[in-house]
Amino acid sequence: MRSIFLILIFLFAAKSFSQEKDLLFYIEKAQTNSPLLKDLSNQIQSNTIDSLLVRATYKPLVSGNLNAYLAPHHNGFGYDTALSNGQSVAGLVGINQKIIGKGIANSQAETFKIIKDGLVLNKKIAVKDLNKAIISQYITAFGSAEQVDYNQKMAALLKEEAEILKKLTQNSIYKQTDYLIFIATLKQQELQVMQLKQQYQNDLGLLNYLSGETSTTFVNLKKPEIALKSIQKVETTLFEKQFETDSLKISNQNKLIDNNYKPALSLLGDAGYMSSFANQGYKNFGFSIGLGLSIPIYDGNQKTLLHQKNETALATNLAYKNNFYKQYQQQLLLLHERLKQIVEIKDQLQSQLQISDALIEADKKLLLSGDAQITDFMIAIGNVININNTISQNTINTLQLINEINYWSSND
Repeated sequence: MRSIFLILIFLFAAKSFSQEKDLLFYIEKAQTNSPLLKDLSNQIQSNTIDSLLVRATYKPLVSGNLNAYLAPHHNGFGYDTALSNGQSVAGLVGINQKIIGKGIANSQAETFKIIKDGLVLNKKIAVKDLNKAIISQYITAFGSAEQVDYNQKMAALLKEEAEILKKLTQNSIYKQTDYLIFIATLKQQELQVMQLKQQYQNDLGLLNYLSGETSTTFVNLKKPEIALKSIQKVETTLFEKQFETDSLKISNQNKLIDNNYKPALSLLGDAGYMSSFANQGYKNFGFSIGLGLSIPIYDGNQKTLLHQKNETALATNLAYKNNFYKQYQQQLLLLHERLKQIVEIKDQLQSQLQISDALIEADKKLLLSGDAQITDFMIAIGNVININNTISQNTINTLQLINEINYWSSND
């Protein structure tokens, strides 16, 4: 019974150790845990509330007021009753209704729409930035895992050959010094595997850190499926929309400035009880209505200066936009050129690898008969390891470049 229990624990531990996670897992984790995305979502919600608050100001403002007043007068001393009325009581319900034109209401509504659109855009770009960082680190960690896997295989190959060479050395086919040199190479390869494992653990730890994953369990990463996406025109990218949003903000600010210099009309009124009790206080129920009009006349030419300031901001925004267009095209051109160069290197490395693999197989056969030099075999092994590590790094660079190109050219 105890042995069955131990077997079950071993199987469960093995399953936990060998669990796999893919790129989508870390992307979803990062987006869920990102405080920046939560902040932007809350700002969007807050902007909706602000819009409702402004709309509430369009509605009548109703207030209730109750005041009681007494000014004693005795033997000719006290406030002049002609001014103070001696005493008074007022219980009124007042109303104040701003009369806002359609143009002003539309401008204010447009303000909140532009702010919301800007926040939504910022959130999309924040998601792009986050995804790019996660994908980049995932590629790095996956590349480290691949190097661990390959170098382990090479260490296993060297171990197998070490057993064969040990017997051949014991039979005096090879020198003891040659065998010890080979063992030193094996130990160096085992050290390389250990260092690569540590590097993979560090890369995986940073991936967990970026995505907000708290688990420290060793996992295997699935190969990332990353391909070039369709290239968007610069005019339709999220980055260009930032300049468009800034331009709309400035135009809207000009409308709001003009609105501040339009006459403001308010409807005023109250109803209730107001009496000094000087004469038939029980009849002093009533109401009053009125209009309030505010007309701007002169403010030191602030309106013109504010418009000039916005025109300067608009020109600055246009300059940044034009510069972005130039850099955008140039950057994509450079990235695609680098990608082309990497593909060319990949073909050359594959050709070299075929030759080196064939050389190793030939040396392995010659070693058995004692017709090969151990040093030649070790050189061939070293070449294969270096070529495969270079191929792995080349693959990582390819995926990193694709990630960079997709970041700039796609809205996903």
